[in-house]
Amino acid sequence: MKPFLRQQLERYPVRLQELDFFLQQPDIASDMERYRALTREHAEVSEVAARYAHYLQRERDLAAAREMEADADMAEMAREEIAAAEAELPQLEEELQRLLVPKDPDDARNTFLEIRAGTGGDEAALFAGDLLRMYTRYAERQGWRTEVISDSAGEVGGFKEVVIRVVGDGTYGKLKFESGGHRVQRVPATETQGRIHTSACTVAALPEPDEAQAVQINPADLRIDTYRASGAGGQHINKTDSAVRITHIPTGIVAECQDDRSQHRNKAKALQVLSARIQEKERSERAAKEAATRKGLIGSGDRSDRIRTYNFPQGRLTDHRINLTLYKLQFIMEGDLDEVVEALLLARKGEQLEELGLA
Repeated sequence: MKPFLRQQLERYPVRLQELDFFLQQPDIASDMERYRALTREHAEVSEVAARYAHYLQRERDLAAAREMEADADMAEMAREEIAAAEAELPQLEEELQRLLVPKDPDDARNTFLEIRAGTGGDEAALFAGDLLRMYTRYAERQGWRTEVISDSAGEVGGFKEVVIRVVGDGTYGKLKFESGGHRVQRVPATETQGRIHTSACTVAALPEPDEAQAVQINPADLRIDTYRASGAGGQHINKTDSAVRITHIPTGIVAECQDDRSQHRNKAKALQVLSARIQEKERSERAAKEAATRKGLIGSGDRSDRIRTYNFPQGRLTDHRINLTLYKLQFIMEGDLDEVVEALLLARKGEQLEELGLA
């Protein structure tokens, strides 16, 4: 095991003792937020400390077996133990490396997923509708719930823009790699000559902010407009100004919601989206600075980054960040994104291990 890795792991038993002490204090239960944070950290630290203790035990077993090998009566048993320990230790080391990879605190959060039609006119809007279907089908497979926050329909179908909220355990951890430019190559239904057209959409995945940690927005910096919701919704939806559009004047960031009949609830949802977009802007600016020295899978958040191509004539999906090509586009468009997501998660872990000097 590398000395750096061992040095990192030695901290865990010490930290575990500290956490045990803190959690035994009588006043800890009065601060539930701190109590939850400590119990969450305790679970993570316990897991690493237990695996490291097992690794150290197997090292001791290996050393003892090597000493026993000199005894003729014990040699065969010792050799079996040596072989078993030498096979197990590299696996344990790899597992410990994975456990040391820092967890993104946003991974467990719900997600706002924004899809916008880009170049390609009507065909781009139709593709935006296809992407929405793909993500909602994927969410269903994961047992997540989706709700439309706002949408703007295309002239011939699909969407110029649609924002959905994805609710479930670990949604952002799996959807965060979807941010960027998505390019489609196919023959549009309106194309009489059978020519392949290229269109594009942009996708942005934003973690839903924790109310306690949400960006503090000065109400004086907001312009709030109400209007009548468009689209399907029966007679009621066209009679009241229930839809809400909020503009954050300092940044020009806009969020709107027309999903609910209640103006109050629409305002609350729009404020959540606005807060998420402001946080994402700050994160993107930080990531852009870091990108000067390191280019990660999540990138700088620049939506012009082309991350993926969907080639319908060839039934092919290509993720350009990890050079992944799959010839199962029909299934992917029906929500079978698991192979893509797992490959991206694996590649990200590799990046993080490299950053830590453990790869």
